[in-house]
Amino acid sequence: MHSASDHTELTKGEGKMMSSDGLRKTISSPVMPYVGTILGGLLPGELIVIHGSIPDNADRFQVDLQCGSSINPRADVAFHFNPRFKRSGCVVCNTLEGEKWGYEEITYEMPFQKGKSFEIIIMILKDKFQVAVNKKHLLLYNHRIKLERIDTLGIYGNVHIRTIEFVSNSLQDSQPSSLGVTNINTENEVPYVGKLDTALCPGRTIVIKGEVKKSPKSFAINLKTSDSKDIALHLNPRMQKKVFVRNSYLCDSWGEEEKEIGYFPFSPGMYFELIIFCDAHQFNVALNGVHILEYKHRFKQLEKITLVEIIGDVQLLGVRSW
Repeated sequence: MHSASDHTELTKGEGKMMSSDGLRKTISSPVMPYVGTILGGLLPGELIVIHGSIPDNADRFQVDLQCGSSINPRADVAFHFNPRFKRSGCVVCNTLEGEKWGYEEITYEMPFQKGKSFEIIIMILKDKFQVAVNKKHLLLYNHRIKLERIDTLGIYGNVHIRTIEFVSNSLQDSQPSSLGVTNINTENEVPYVGKLDTALCPGRTIVIKGEVKKSPKSFAINLKTSDSKDIALHLNPRMQKKVFVRNSYLCDSWGEEEKEIGYFPFSPGMYFELIIFCDAHQFNVALNGVHILEYKHRFKQLEKITLVEIIGDVQLLGVRSW
């Protein structure tokens, strides 16, 4: 393994919107090409975070999750992530097994720019890899080789790498029980209604974990009162138009929709961890650890908000509060 510095540290979450602290193993300024062992292998919920930059003369580079580091015969590559810069650019993903490439999955959205820095986050899920670049979801890649066979990370080609981080805490089990976490769901069927163990107030957090369905139209997350039809917070991603609507339903009518957002953060099939943090003046909403929006309180009696409702084209994996 090549690395200029190699250390393990406990990294604190960046602000209160991060889901939890994570044990991070960081490799700084690795010699390129980099080939290193993934100690302990990969488990669902873990992240590989790569910071680097693209040289001005780059033609392509690749990040490979490999089964060993053999060169002859060449080790199997479970996940080959290969940005190519010719013409308008694309990202090619594939699997190498028995020294034969499978079918290419090509993404024509190019998030990398020559001369610019980048952050790649590869989220390990039980049935697929989910990749975000510069905090924005890019692609999904279904496992073709068993996850437990992967033990090596290789980075090759025309790219500068600043750090490689292995974040071992699972997003799916992100909050230590010592903080008084309550699982507020018993069944994860949608439509879903769950009762908060204590009413909402500033400082409370609600986390919804799920997976967007493969052919979604829309879904909604509602924070409601139990003694009326009022909806204090309505979060409604509409997939076909790529609009993320926020609103409140008070006194038998909808208010004015809020739609402003930097980019539409959901994609068909993607795993998500949505964090709603309640403060005195607004809800702060983060997706997979990245803050995406605020919503000023229109319903002021926070202590009356006791229900979480989830409807639409989503598979629910868990709802928790603390």
